[in-house]
Amino acid sequence: MKVFITGATGFVGSYLTRNLQDEGHQITALVRSSASAGRMPAGVAVVQGDPTRPGTWQRSVGEHDAIINLAGASIFTPWTKKARQLILESRILTTRNLVDALETGNGAPVLLSSSAVGYYGGRDDDRVLDESSGAGHDFLGEVGVKWEAEAKRAKEFGARVVLCRFGIILGKDGGALSRMIPAFNNYAGSALGSGRQWFPWIHEKDIYRILSFVMGSEAIDGPINCTAPNPVTNADFARTLAEVLRKPLILPAVPRFMLRTILGEFADVLLKGQRAIPRKLLDAGFEFQFPTLREALDDLLVVS
Repeated sequence: MKVFITGATGFVGSYLTRNLQDEGHQITALVRSSASAGRMPAGVAVVQGDPTRPGTWQRSVGEHDAIINLAGASIFTPWTKKARQLILESRILTTRNLVDALETGNGAPVLLSSSAVGYYGGRDDDRVLDESSGAGHDFLGEVGVKWEAEAKRAKEFGARVVLCRFGIILGKDGGALSRMIPAFNNYAGSALGSGRQWFPWIHEKDIYRILSFVMGSEAIDGPINCTAPNPVTNADFARTLAEVLRKPLILPAVPRFMLRTILGEFADVLLKGQRAIPRKLLDAGFEFQFPTLREALDDLLVVS
């Protein structure tokens, strides 16, 4: 397939680009600068432009069989007014411009548009959340609703739209895990807050396998939870990570008030969670390579 990718230079995008290319797909990556273009693997076609602005980059979008939309500013920052605006607009405008580009396309591609389990809002209960669950009313919930609404417009141009609600992606080269390991290796790892909040994780290999599976599965559309089938609590995650790293878990959990004092409203991303499960993927027959956290961390961190 001919695949157009936004966010191809990021943690997830670079992993997907390499693996999709290895599988024989023809990849076109949208990048912002010539420096980013230079980091693309040989054989990847490059289009330069700002996805939050209409431009000549849009001309080639409709020539592809699949579009994978991964662009968006990081949420891992204090949520100032400026940061909130950037988080929202980087997602809304990129998706809007991608969809607008389909109006002049010649085919009916599949749009795999990233979203997040933050769509469900920050939860501090044990309710199981599948794709039929309602949206949250906090900042990330509102971002998710608006983000997905822009992607859904692609159906007007004949596209099959899949809304990929990502959990916390665990990988070897970047992402959340790389931020946690130094603290645990220095005996400073711990749970956060109560530790009872749910941690909807997924291995990077399964993210790639999900997107590859969905591209070829005409029956799948709408939202899918891109999370492992066995979410864990924050305390269980900390305990398992410490065990895999063979480090004692010495420190008590970081108090809520301390995180909120340091991080402000963003602290709720760490203090609340979502017990999200991939109901639609399981019903479609998708088999996870890493269904449990221990299997995932052993693969990522244990040197054989």
